Amino acid sequence: MLDKLAGIEKKYEDLTKKLSDPELLSDPQRYGQVAKQHAELEEIVAKYREYLRVQQELRDARQMLSDDPDPELRGLISEEIDSLEQSQERLEKELKVMLLPKDPNDDKNVIVEIRGGTGGEEAALFAADLFRMYSRYAERQGWRIELMNSSPTELGGFKEVIFMVEGHGAYSKLKFESGVHRVQRVPTTESGGRIHTSTATVAVLPEAEEVEVEIDPNDLRIDVFRSSGPGGQSVNTTDSAVRITHLPTGIVVSCQDEKSQHKNRDKAMRILRARLLDKYQREQQEEMAQARRSQVGTGDRSERIRTYNFPQGRVTDHRINLTLYQIDSILDGDIDELIEALQTAQQADSLRRWGSDHVRRI
Repeated sequence: MLDKLAGIEKKYEDLTKKLSDPELLSDPQRYGQVAKQHAELEEIVAKYREYLRVQQELRDARQMLSDDPDPELRGLISEEIDSLEQSQERLEKELKVMLLPKDPNDDKNVIVEIRGGTGGEEAALFAADLFRMYSRYAERQGWRIELMNSSPTELGGFKEVIFMVEGHGAYSKLKFESGVHRVQRVPTTESGGRIHTSTATVAVLPEAEEVEVEIDPNDLRIDVFRSSGPGGQSVNTTDSAVRITHLPTGIVVSCQDEKSQHKNRDKAMRILRARLLDKYQREQQEEMAQARRSQVGTGDRSERIRTYNFPQGRVTDHRINLTLYQIDSILDGDIDELIEALQTAQQADSLRRWGSDHVRRI
């Protein structure tokens, strides 16, 4: 591990010198690429240097102890050694996590698709609750939300709602939300006070750039129609809604929230690219099925990942057996504790499977 870290530090120093090279400064595109590489290495180099400093201080303290000082000083030095050993152990763990292979999608924006599942109108209302939860969470993170498409119901729920989340690291945090979310509560439409169980599915897709997914225009069938609102009534007098069918895969995307056909088409293409990228990546991951089964769930949409139980005021994430009695704050977007616990579990999983030898190659 230390050899790898020394190599990373050397590369960081080389990049630092390059950034002051007049020739590089005259090429904004190349300068931007080098500056990005430099910034990506900065945190791990700082941590490595802190680790080296602690190691040196530990060697010095042990040397002082071996010089047989007076008993009072020996006690102080022993306390310092204990503290430094704890710092060294903590830094080793942090460095191992930082060296783990990075998900190439982590820094991307995401497209989130929420659909009401089992439970009729109550499932649609729960889908709306989840949409609000993620919207509030995005606000807390300083991210931007853009509604892509929705199918609202008369009671204020959603049969389906698709939206873009734009912000640094959006996928790295929201990727754990893919799967089946279950709610247990007394619906507003229930007069007998009985608790019902309903579900909604969430899919989190990294946004795909055009260069990542090439789409042949001849593979597309594009239909236009009039937008409809709750209950199917027409809400527009022009054919502004767009439906795109990708003929080779059968993937169908519809967008109708914008009044402009051009804007709806653009949004539909962004969703289509994201779904195709997701499909291609899943097909590649099937080759590593065993590894996927051992990971914290981050994408199987048939997997029940979380239960929101209103009578008990609890939220349980079934992948890591974590229960929090904070249902109101969680549905208000305070999901940091859940996401951080899932990230920690995945990191622990990765450390067990790869060990310290399987590190990111810079």
